[in-house]
Amino acid sequence: MKQFVCIILISIFTFTGYAAASDKELVVYTARKEHLIKDLFEKYEKEHGVKITYITGKAAVLLQRILSEGSGTNADILLTVDAGNLWQAARKDILAPVESQILKENIPSHYRDPENRWFGLSVRARTIVYNTNAVKKADLQSYEDLADPKWKNRLLLRTSKKVYNQSLVAMLIATKGEDRTAQIVKGWVNNLAAPPYSSDTKVLEAIAAGQGDAGIVNTYYYGRLMKKNPDLPLGIFWADQDDKGVHVNVSGAGILNHSKNKIEAVRFIEWLSAKDAQKMFADANMEYPVNTQVAPHADVKAWGRFKESTVNLSKAGQLQADAVMLMDKAGYK
Repeated sequence: MKQFVCIILISIFTFTGYAAASDKELVVYTARKEHLIKDLFEKYEKEHGVKITYITGKAAVLLQRILSEGSGTNADILLTVDAGNLWQAARKDILAPVESQILKENIPSHYRDPENRWFGLSVRARTIVYNTNAVKKADLQSYEDLADPKWKNRLLLRTSKKVYNQSLVAMLIATKGEDRTAQIVKGWVNNLAAPPYSSDTKVLEAIAAGQGDAGIVNTYYYGRLMKKNPDLPLGIFWADQDDKGVHVNVSGAGILNHSKNKIEAVRFIEWLSAKDAQKMFADANMEYPVNTQVAPHADVKAWGRFKESTVNLSKAGQLQADAVMLMDKAGYK
């Protein structure tokens, strides 16, 4: 009898010890690359005594993995790039709604899901970059203007297969309507100086080499390249300043419905939205903080102020399929 009681007590203590340990661990599936988040995770571990285990991968692969794992997943948080990807995760019902006054105060409403299932944590603008030897700022206006025949054989773009361009076109549909957006995208295709490139960096390098005069890229790609080679003849231009403003997007996160540690997961995302973490999160990739109380890195700040679109980024996901079909019909590869 005594032996039986001892076995029961050992089992209870073992289970209790495991439960206590699991309360101090978070598992993050992240499409944001390791070098951009490793230091941030380590800082949280040191400050809060919470171990963070993370798995990196492509957004679509991680989403499929979560769906396959179902209620048995070990993941607590999905951290990914682009609001279109975050919207897809919410649509597939894998993200839990979160009520947090801290997140509402730290993150402007257009950077978060209307149902509070995901939250933007850093901002990038997708805007116009041009060859300063071939183009004057006065020659530039908007995304729409790049469809004008005056840019014939002068425009360079990244492939339409990338979610960044799908989100841009989706947001154009949201603000200009499908018919006008179709005309714009068709105009872009007609003005291409070369077939679409596989990356923003290749677009920038081609513009600098004189293979085209202007293109559309995410700001952090411009920042990275100019940091490596500040003598490149590249300039950044803020599109649509007389209209809705520059198209912006986010990297962001949501808590999984099947998280085993939702309370700690909420605390972690709240921490990511606060001042110190925001500075680290944005600076690591030359992005803008979502928290308006935090200034961007000096190099990013030097690009100048701009008006941004405040249309809720959920539209990037809601209209993604329409954007893909529209680009396909326009011959945008």
